[in-house]
Parts: sequence; C-alpha cells; structure tokens
Amino acid sequence: MAFQRFRGRLVLINQIIADMKLLKYWFILLSVYSYGQIPAGYYDSAEGLSGQQLRAALQEIIDDHQIQTYASLWTYFQTTDAKPGGKVWDMYSDIPGGTPAYVYTFVVDQCGNYSSEGDCYNREHSFPSSWFFDDAPMYTDLFHIYPTDGYVNGIRSSYPYGEVTDPILTSTNGSKLGYCSFTGYSGIVFEPIDDYKGDFARTYFYMMTRYMDDIESWSSAMLSGNDLAPWAKEMLVQWDAADPVSQKETDRNNAIYQIQNNRNPFIDRPEFTGSIWGFPSILSEKELIEAKVWYSDGNIQIESHSELSGKLKIINLNGILLKEFVINGYCMTIPVLLNKGIFIAFIETSQEVMAYKLLIRD
Repeated sequence: MAFQRFRGRLVLINQIIADMKLLKYWFILLSVYSYGQIPAGYYDSAEGLSGQQLRAALQEIIDDHQIQTYASLWTYFQTTDAKPGGKVWDMYSDIPGGTPAYVYTFVVDQCGNYSSEGDCYNREHSFPSSWFFDDAPMYTDLFHIYPTDGYVNGIRSSYPYGEVTDPILTSTNGSKLGYCSFTGYSGIVFEPIDDYKGDFARTYFYMMTRYMDDIESWSSAMLSGNDLAPWAKEMLVQWDAADPVSQKETDRNNAIYQIQNNRNPFIDRPEFTGSIWGFPSILSEKELIEAKVWYSDGNIQIESHSELSGKLKIINLNGILLKEFVINGYCMTIPVLLNKGIFIAFIETSQEVMAYKLLIRD
C-alpha cells in the first residue's frame, strides 16, 4: 500500500524540476494564499519562524482553550463529526467512496454496552488518555477525540498507531491490529485506513504542540522527551504528506474553533508540519518514474514510460482534497472540471508519490 511503502520523492516537473524538493516548494507556495476560515491575524506571531521556535509560538496561540465537560462531547459530535446526511462520521468504520458495513445515528446508537462491531459508537481518545493519565484539559480536548465504533475502539485500546503487515485483527473497513512493521518499533499497534492517516497525523501534531510543556511526563512508545519518538515522527510525517488535508478536517477544525476557541494549525497551515518536524527522510532515496501530467479541455492527461497503477488525487492550494481517481495504464485521459487557478495533482503508486502543478488559466 502507498502508505506502507511510501518511498518516493515528490517533484514538480514544470518549472522546478531542478533541485527543489516539492514539499518545501509546495509549503512555501501554500503560505501566500488564504486558508479556510482562519480569523484575521490568528497566526501572525508565528510568521517567519521555524523549528521549535515555531512550535512554541503556535502553542502560545492555541493554548488556554475553553475546556468542555466530557459529557458534552456527545452533543458536540453532532456538529464536529456528522457525515453528509447527518450520520456519525466514524473513521474506524467508514469506507470513503464505498458502503460501510454499518452507520450510526447520533444519540440513538450511543454506547452503552457492546459485544461486537456495529453495536454502538463511543468517544475515542485517538491519543490514548492513559498516556497522559486521564489528566485535564487533555481528557476533553475535542481535537483528538472522535466518535468511533465501541468494539473497534476497544480493540485499539491504548496501543500506538503504526503500520501492520500481518494483522491479528482487521475491522470491517480495513483498520488493523498487529505487530508494527514500520522501522523503529516492533510492538503491537493499530493502523487506521489510508484515507484517514493524515487526519490522525495532524491530530498528533496538534497534541505535540498544544501540550508541549507537559509531554515529557507522559508515557507512550510514540513519545520521547517532550516530542515524538523518531520512528513515530517519521511515520506521521509520511502519513501527513501522503494524505493531504480534506474538507472534512477543515470543517471539523472550524466547528471545534466555535466550541473551544482554538484551532489545529496543521490543518490550517500544512506547511507548519515540515517547518517543525521536517519532511520524510526517504523522499530522495530512489529515482522517479518519469511521467507527464497536464490539464487540457476539461481533462487531466497522463503519459508515462512505465505503467502507473494507483491513485490520482487533486488538491487545491489549501491542501484540501478535491477529487480522487483510480488509475492504471501508460496513457490516460481523465475527465475532471476544474476552475481557473493552481492545483496539485498527486500520483500515488505502491512505490512512490509524485506531484505536478496544474495551472488552469480559463
């Protein structure tokens, strides 16, 4: 899978094919555009900073949020985690573009007891509360708490997130429990599906920033000192790069801002991730498949000397996923209507991820 074998180098081939790495260029490019519904001046004190100085500046911006009660999260989920149509958006059971085995109705399907998958939904601390000893204000911080199937939540338990080659258990949407296959850790982990790995990565970057002064006293294999353990950092920056910010995340960020009066900077400003934690260290370790990608007359055209099998993703300059297609072949014409502007086309294969700038003039 693309996330398990994310060994490629992201490159813009039009004007910047020389020595410029895509991620750095892309993040710089993103920074000159507006993002979502960010209040004017919200990140002014963080502009121009990088590394730990940026992390500290972001903490000052997002700390001291309005703390909610644990019971109130049930109600807030109806605003923060509703699918189109009003059902519960459960990332442990949802199948984007497909039909999940079950969907939940708010309040009616709230846990309660459960004995199997599909019984009810509960409140999942995606950053397990046992890691910070159930302390406040982390325990009720909506940015890392999601509605999920109770049974799958129980299977996940307090295990770290990771990547699994030979699962012990697999949920109906393909989330897996098993021994970690990602270099640097070999214990039992829980792997969410590819479509939501970026969501959870940016959740963890938020936690590492909002609570950077507290982390050193917490306990988890994903943590080291007051930051992520090296293996976890490398994995999460890969997840972040390969699964860009979605409209779901942007909407959730805006909804939580109305509740807690703080935001997740790594959803608003994707370039902050690379500025603090760097980019995947393996981006430059293998040669690229040569391919050409361009937009013409309502179609994206792809030509390659090697067969491409994987996904084509179109994102805008806010890092929001607009379209996604399955691709397979050497020369492809994919109908897609795009408005005037600049977009990034990602081609994800089992071996690498490539990216191309699409400039649409009319």
